[in-house]
Amino acid sequence: MDYRTLGTSGLRVSAVGLGCNNFGIRCDLGETRAVVDKALDLGITLFDTADSYGRRGGSETLLGQILGSRRKEIILATKFGMAMDDEGTLKGASRWYIMTAVEASLRRLQTDWIDLYQLHRPDPATPIEETLRALDDLVQQGKVRYIGSSNFSGPQLIEADEAARRAKLHGFVSAQNEYSILRRAVEQDAIPAMVACGVSLLPYFPLASGLLTGKYRREDIPPGTRLATPRPHESAVLAGANWQLIDALDRYCRERDRSLLELAISWLLAKSVVASVIAGATKPEQLERNVSAARWSLTKDELADIDRLCALAGAPA
Repeated sequence: MDYRTLGTSGLRVSAVGLGCNNFGIRCDLGETRAVVDKALDLGITLFDTADSYGRRGGSETLLGQILGSRRKEIILATKFGMAMDDEGTLKGASRWYIMTAVEASLRRLQTDWIDLYQLHRPDPATPIEETLRALDDLVQQGKVRYIGSSNFSGPQLIEADEAARRAKLHGFVSAQNEYSILRRAVEQDAIPAMVACGVSLLPYFPLASGLLTGKYRREDIPPGTRLATPRPHESAVLAGANWQLIDALDRYCRERDRSLLELAISWLLAKSVVASVIAGATKPEQLERNVSAARWSLTKDELADIDRLCALAGAPA
């Protein structure tokens, strides 16, 4: 396993991380334990969850029950900001809500500290300086080690960085945004902002909700797979799938005795701004495949080939 520094922080994270969004929904306690055990065996240290995962609290609760003394072996990342009640009153990034949310996450996770505490999405109702001041207090109190963002645009990342510097507060060291070979919009404004701010990217949906696993073909969605019974966002992914590009990438990999999964993960890790590729898993063998997939060191020529295939398929490169 390769390990990388997360932004300007002192955190070293595994190049392949574990996305914990399936825990409490697709995975029960026993299934979650099997995935967590395998992740630790493989050297995965970055575990990324959120208070909203697992039907509001389920993912954090299972991790808290399972980790025990192994908690200190990992970089535990969670998020706040999404609605935690039906009325929509428990959400956002105000000082009051942050102080409420962090205590709830600490209880569910059965830990005294969170290594990376991330705002799940921007909160237009709260000034960014108020959010940063509250998070800075949590760092000072030792409840949080570092802070990060998720789903911020380039201008929002710059605004947050400038606010932190101006007020001499801890700033974001990481940013979670959707990024894959099939979804490259983040390259236009967010990634340049991350580079300018010294922030590392933790791409989510690196396998495009499964389209880059190699399991799916244009007219062949295998029964029993995730996309056979898609959730709303996965239905949208299927409806907008660029099958011309997926087929071209698959052929490119087969010609080199590689897999589409290898390309998807290794292509992201070839980007210097990426610290870790967070991929979810419901079975231990999926984790083994993800870790093995990271071992393709793409050359400049191969990266240029991928850009060319994207352009030919009408996708931005």
